[in-house]
Amino acid sequence: VMFGEGISKNGEIVDLGVDFGIIKKAGSWYSYGDTKLGQGRDAVKQLLSDNPELAEELEVKIKAEVTGDKLEEK
Repeated sequence: VMFGEGISKNGEIVDLGVDFGIIKKAGSWYSYGDTKLGQGRDAVKQLLSDNPELAEELEVKIKAEVTGDKLEEK
């Protein structure tokens, strides 16, 4: 929960992405595949705010993990 923002959707994407192994965390660095997302949770949340397509892609993968649905490979 963020002051003045409520529940942080991008924060949940980061946390659940790490929990499900979609986002990798090494020390304070976060990465997705071969792409470094940033250093620190807040930096990654900002990146997702600035890149809604990436946030949507991660959200779809997280939802598939939660529901047990298989994603079609593109």
